[in-house]
Amino acid sequence: MSEAADFARLMRELKDRGGLSYGVLARRLHTSTSTLHRYCSGEALPAQFAVVDRFARACGASAAEAVDLHRAWLLADARRRAGATAPTPEPAPEAVPVPAVAAETTVPVVGPAPAAGTEPVVRPSWYRRRAAVVAAAGLAAGAVAVALLAVTGPDRGTPQAGAGAGAGAGAGTGTRGSGWGSASAEATPSVPGAAPGATPTDPAAGTAQPPAPSGEPATVPAPASAPPPMPAPLKAAVRSHVWAAGCDHAYLAERGPGSVPPPPVQADAPAWATAQRAVHAGSQIVEVTLHGTGGGAVVLEGLEVRVGARRTPPAWNVYQMSQGCGGGLTPAVFSVNLDAPRPLARPVAGNDAGNRLPAPVFPMRVSADEPVVLRVEAVTTGCDCDWSLDLRWTSPAGSGTLRVDDGGRPLRTSAATGRPVYGYALEQGRWAR
Repeated sequence: MSEAADFARLMRELKDRGGLSYGVLARRLHTSTSTLHRYCSGEALPAQFAVVDRFARACGASAAEAVDLHRAWLLADARRRAGATAPTPEPAPEAVPVPAVAAETTVPVVGPAPAAGTEPVVRPSWYRRRAAVVAAAGLAAGAVAVALLAVTGPDRGTPQAGAGAGAGAGAGTGTRGSGWGSASAEATPSVPGAAPGATPTDPAAGTAQPPAPSGEPATVPAPASAPPPMPAPLKAAVRSHVWAAGCDHAYLAERGPGSVPPPPVQADAPAWATAQRAVHAGSQIVEVTLHGTGGGAVVLEGLEVRVGARRTPPAWNVYQMSQGCGGGLTPAVFSVNLDAPRPLARPVAGNDAGNRLPAPVFPMRVSADEPVVLRVEAVTTGCDCDWSLDLRWTSPAGSGTLRVDDGGRPLRTSAATGRPVYGYALEQGRWAR
């Protein structure tokens, strides 16, 4: 049985047991009856797990059943993306550095803080005319699996006594996610009986060689081989083209509106953006799904923001991916202001049809059976920024850092203030201002 067929079977079993019709479920999930039927028959796969999570809750799925459904969706989604073909990436345009700003900043996570206020947005006439047409289409696609962000307890994991008294430096192995981005990890294994930072031939570690007898030349012991790298106990699937509510997003592109194809659906956004050499305009949402690879749990300690470069935003056109959409769910996120001298990942609470969703808080536990989904929303109004995230983790065998980026390259988000804004006019079949 294929991954998609297995996922569809689990959805049908939950629906049949719950006793709800396709029509009732579709209304609760803010989607169409035909779309939900295609999901359950294996003809289509949701672009995001959010609609699947809401489906499981509506059908009364247990925690174990929700985990099984999530795992099946991840496998089917990875198979779908593996079969897709994307254009060969073109080189990014040469950036103009701004010397007045420091190169890289590392900042620890701070406690919860309220989301900053927003200014009213004046929409062009084409935007207002089409807003009602697509209002219902994107309700379910933008939600993140917030239920998976719950932690089992506030306590932090501690290494066991057998791990040793100190730690030597060791390089970890890279971990490539199944999404469009990637993550790499650096681990710190434990060396029994060694002082912190000492090597097996260091006198501080208790292994100094005795002096040579008088009249004989002294010999220098050969350095011992370094311990093998400890495998990272985490796998990460990174999605760097997540749209708000599944439909609301904008890109900067140098090409004129006459040579830019129509906006894609969210699932095809990476290939579309690569072909247009487009950059996220104003904001970017990154979603990271984490799984443990060993038998025990891994504790996620915190999230750090690294800004690698700040440049003057390019004078390109802004292309809106939707003419208006909305939804009853605002997921909880880590909000990042890239314009700040020291950007912070601030936990921000969400809202689900009037019900408050708690802000994500570290520490969190993740294992092979209990995945965790982290959602980060970065915004900028003044720079063309290269940035990435460092996720600190701890396990009984050691600790390390998981680098979250875009396929081995930094994430890139650019301000778009004052740039020409285009939306796609469906009735005219072209981009219009």
